[in-house]
Amino acid sequence: MKYIYGPVASRRLGASLGIDLVSHKICSYDCIYCHCGRTVKKTIQRKEYIPVNKIVKEVKSFLGSYEGKLDYLTLSGAGEPTLNSGLGKIIHQLKKICKTPVAVITNSSLLWRPDVREEISRADLVLPSLDAAKPNVFRLVNRPNEIKLSEVIDGLIEFRRCFKGEIWLEIFLCRTYNDGTENLKALKKAVKEIRPDKIHLNTVTRPPAEYFAYSLIIKKMRKIARAFGRNAEIIMEQRLVIPQKLPGANSKDRILSLLKRRPCQASEIAGALGIDESKLTKYISGLENKKKIKYAVTNDQIYYYLGKR
Repeated sequence: MKYIYGPVASRRLGASLGIDLVSHKICSYDCIYCHCGRTVKKTIQRKEYIPVNKIVKEVKSFLGSYEGKLDYLTLSGAGEPTLNSGLGKIIHQLKKICKTPVAVITNSSLLWRPDVREEISRADLVLPSLDAAKPNVFRLVNRPNEIKLSEVIDGLIEFRRCFKGEIWLEIFLCRTYNDGTENLKALKKAVKEIRPDKIHLNTVTRPPAEYFAYSLIIKKMRKIARAFGRNAEIIMEQRLVIPQKLPGANSKDRILSLLKRRPCQASEIAGALGIDESKLTKYISGLENKKKIKYAVTNDQIYYYLGKR
């Protein structure tokens, strides 16, 4: 499968089939913490990076042979999905072929555009992010391309007014960069205007794009969660569950497809793809020897990944 991956399991979305709408790491940001690595092409230009019909055809093929349970079809992947100008058509077509709810994970950078707000509002659930409410912090953490922080926040506020589904806002925190008192105070004020249904607080758990993106200790995360109120919760990584029979490519190709989107521990790969861990060791060794995958240690855990870091 070229444009879809998983299903993967997370605390937020349960059993989720990931769907890429742009090629690897085409994004409007170049966030220091991104587990997909550094941005290859930073842009705010919307176009049909991957044709609508190809994405829908692949999803339809997968659903026709998959025997497991899916909680969401999730438009996310290793790039910003709202950059694809066919976003609205894709959501519409997915809803025609499947009753599974559609979720969109976005960095919020293009929500200032009325066309993007209209298209993304066709989803059942939207998970936008906002890591800073101070322009200098925004530039340091997200490293945007031609985007003003005020536009991002105004876009989120306007989207809340028109969207009837749920909004789960993610705030990704990096030590010394955006966890300071002034930024958190400004974020709290912005969140009050955005009015998300949930606030998800996250920090670095997988190998980040930049070595200097460090995680916050759990004690501080809990303190910040209390400050944001009842609908704020800390999002922690969860071991992936073993799905039922997966259709499609061979085991090595499936491993590469998963690691293309996110660094994973061996146990996560085994769980996500239903591969016995003893067999997985042989696959990983073979891929390492061929220099197709590498590993990094983050928070005393070994993560395998593709590409440069």
